[in-house]
Amino acid sequence: MSFFKAMEPEQMAIFVTDTVDKNLEPLIDEIMLDHSPALWGNLPYALKRRVYAQAHKELPSIMQSLVTDLTYHVEDLVDMRKMIVNTMENDRRLMVNMFLKVGQKEIDFIWHISALIGLVFGIIQMFIFLVVPQHWTVPFFAAIWGFLTNWIAIWMVFNPVEPHFIPYLKLFSVQSRFPFIKPVIPHIAKYRLQGGFMKRQEEVSEVFAEIVVKDLVTLENIMNEMMYGDRSAQTRDLMKSHLYTVLESPVISTTLRVGLGRRDYGQLKNTIIDKSIVATMVPLRDPELNESRASKIFGLFRDRIRALTPNEFQNLLRPAFREDEMTLIVLGGLTGFLAGWLHLVLVFFPSMQ
Repeated sequence: MSFFKAMEPEQMAIFVTDTVDKNLEPLIDEIMLDHSPALWGNLPYALKRRVYAQAHKELPSIMQSLVTDLTYHVEDLVDMRKMIVNTMENDRRLMVNMFLKVGQKEIDFIWHISALIGLVFGIIQMFIFLVVPQHWTVPFFAAIWGFLTNWIAIWMVFNPVEPHFIPYLKLFSVQSRFPFIKPVIPHIAKYRLQGGFMKRQEEVSEVFAEIVVKDLVTLENIMNEMMYGDRSAQTRDLMKSHLYTVLESPVISTTLRVGLGRRDYGQLKNTIIDKSIVATMVPLRDPELNESRASKIFGLFRDRIRALTPNEFQNLLRPAFREDEMTLIVLGGLTGFLAGWLHLVLVFFPSMQ
């Protein structure tokens, strides 16, 4: 199923049309009074009514074709990946919430692997102290180990990107309940060495897709990016091809051309596009509409994320976390230094007195 079909543009067009149609006459008044208050203020009400009537008549077909066209070209007008990353980077709460939901197993992994790595580095530091029995080495190397521990743990969440199968002799299996280790018939098994996120791509895709369609790729966010994002010029060109048709109707065209002249008439077209964008965005912010679209595109996004190659999957998730990775690594170094200093104070200083 394509994104176009999942969005159900026909139903969206009806919803948008009904909302805009209720406010169409005030919208026309606002456009004309902003652009040419003298003309619109002095225009006989009978002519205004003809303009209103023609606009009401043209609106359903225009909105139907416009929304269908926008939805059909949505993937050309919106860089979905960039929109997701930008939204996450601008909303730290959302990013933290997403990582807690998607990466809880990776957080547990970092916690456990950091303890193991820290133990190994602690043994190394012990031998270093035997060779270089200087007190300053304790906090110095503790800072290095803290830095390296977090760096290695985070690296293991995303790397290796591609799976590597390593044969080993399996003598026991690990289970969640007592006894935690169960002997098995010795045999050669293969261990899948791959980054935690990459290894759990199918599982992560389910959770990530739910967050994406609920908080990131909402109808409102898509339309905001479409109307005001990097490719907004293409969106405006597409809208012009639909909205300008109402200005070409004999009733409206004659009324406005005579009163405005060619130059002002051309400027009016740009004003109409700006106001139409604002008017169209109002119904698209409706929570109920956004929720209904989310349920339609959830399966589509989940399947697309699952179908990504491991490298593409990493590129989808990694950019939003990259900035915080360095913060976590630096904090590991600082924490290690403080722990080393505390160790120095508690263990070595008393023995020196």
